[in-house]
Amino acid sequence: MQVDVYAGVAMADEKPTNSGRPVSALKVVWSVSIVLAATAIGAHYGWDNHGFVGALALGFVGFVGGCFLSSPSLLLQLLS
Repeated sequence: MQVDVYAGVAMADEKPTNSGRPVSALKVVWSVSIVLAATAIGAHYGWDNHGFVGALALGFVGFVGGCFLSSPSLLLQLLS
């Protein structure tokens, strides 16, 4: 079996199995829902307390925070 290294990730020359597809789909749904929820919460809080500019700013903060929350391994890599 030949292993290629692309962007620091070892990838085997094997096709994905049918059992791995639902797990991948679940990870995508999880990530999108966490980022969307964090952005919406930030924008709502910003709108209620600071108006339009606060909604934009805190929505962006929620987006960045949601990106970290959706992938805990990314957060752990930054902390180490």
